[in-house]
Amino acid sequence: MKWSLWGVGLAGVAAVVYIMAQASIHPAGGLKPLAKGEMAKLDFGSEAAAPPANTFYDARGAPRRISDFKGKVVVLNLWATWCAPCVIEMPTLARLAQAYAGKPVVVLAVSIDKGDDAVGKARAFIATHKPLDFYSDPNGKLPFALKPMAAGAPTTVIYGRDGTERGRVSGGTDWSGPDARAVIDRLAGES
Repeated sequence: MKWSLWGVGLAGVAAVVYIMAQASIHPAGGLKPLAKGEMAKLDFGSEAAAPPANTFYDARGAPRRISDFKGKVVVLNLWATWCAPCVIEMPTLARLAQAYAGKPVVVLAVSIDKGDDAVGKARAFIATHKPLDFYSDPNGKLPFALKPMAAGAPTTVIYGRDGTERGRVSGGTDWSGPDARAVIDRLAGES
């Protein structure tokens, strides 16, 4: 009986240590209270996932990966010029990028437009939304590489500074308001 009580006690201590460790590594519970207002659609996955290794391209045509930005909060927005909510949402992403200029936050608006004409149109559109830089996934594979895959366009995935997914929003939203900034501020403050 004495040994079984010790075993139960040790199992309880191990469970508490595990829960505390998980909360300190990925404190999604710290973000859940922030899922209100414009961030009410913020979805937290069942577990923090690493970004896909798929390549997309910057304005110079250089290959990039989401993991290239580890150490920063990454706001990955998958969009297209044919997507009306994407076009409406883009100025708010530009204001978000402007608000965090010089801080460990990057807004990656990755166009999933296909074909030279559409990619050119996307490049011209982003040029009107400074300080956003142009990124392109002309093969359209990145939305399908996410786990779970993107539900549609736009989809915005937020990665913490540790490089793991912390939440996502399917559909357009206002990224320039206080609700979005509260989420980004919380993640930017994590080490």
